Amino acid sequence: MALPDFAFVTPEQRRAQAAATQVAAPPSIGFWKTAGRKLVHDRMALLWLAVLALIVVLAVVGPWLSGQNANQIHVDLRNAASSSAHWFGTDRLGRDLFTRVCLGIRISLLVALLATAIGTVIGTIYGMLMAFFGGLVDELLLRVLTIFNSLPSLLLTMIIMAVLGSGVGTMLFALAITSWSYAARQARGLVLQLRHKDYVTAALMLDTPLWKLMVRHFVPNMASILILDIGQSIPANIFAEASLSFLGLGIQAPQTSLGILIADGQDQMLQHPLELYIPIAFLVLIVLAFNIFGDSLRDALDPRYQAQGGRS
Repeated sequence: MALPDFAFVTPEQRRAQAAATQVAAPPSIGFWKTAGRKLVHDRMALLWLAVLALIVVLAVVGPWLSGQNANQIHVDLRNAASSSAHWFGTDRLGRDLFTRVCLGIRISLLVALLATAIGTVIGTIYGMLMAFFGGLVDELLLRVLTIFNSLPSLLLTMIIMAVLGSGVGTMLFALAITSWSYAARQARGLVLQLRHKDYVTAALMLDTPLWKLMVRHFVPNMASILILDIGQSIPANIFAEASLSFLGLGIQAPQTSLGILIADGQDQMLQHPLELYIPIAFLVLIVLAFNIFGDSLRDALDPRYQAQGGRS
């Protein structure tokens, strides 16, 4: 019987054969990288993000470009038409409307961003405490949350402003108080899912402080949800600030905001409609930009949307 032939294979040949037969595994793509790719390919989101960026740049550098004092009164230039010196014209007191619109956008955005940040932090901590302790604590805090959700947010904000008085600080407090409940519900639901995970149990067995557990384990896992909540709260707070200032309960003179400009323009609506239409146009553009970009961001961060491969 013939014996089979044997051949000695060197280590170099073995590695070469393994490399030739090995199937290259597809590169792993992380969650955030996938979301970024979806967002980059969404032309509508990029368009409105560019619009929002232009408005922010205008709010920052606009007063410097115009070279006008927003509160400087020119009696002889009241309700003047647009010109090289006054790009949007002047208001009923002769003040430069372009500069006032830029400052109004800046104040409205600043108030909305700060109120959203404060409300998100309060709501996230509140929701995490509800889910972490559970039991009677969760029941009591949930009842408080239900009461806040049952009250009209704008009406509650108006009551707070009427009691505490007007001003930027009071408005920040009022808007934050009325915008934290949604973040609290989101945080509670996510922590209820995370608190039984193995790494959370291990951290508890190691006597990890509660604040470190929240910062290290809970907040990173709910980052996408918090981003979506921020994207939805900002336009709501901008509209709320404009509404309160329009009604005279928000920011007061000599400061300005989009709501104050709309209220001033209402008095000149018939004779000089641009004084009303210009701040309304910027308010609509800002709210639309945040809402449309927020919807696209939600789609990009939604795992179900990513699994389906985006829009058809």
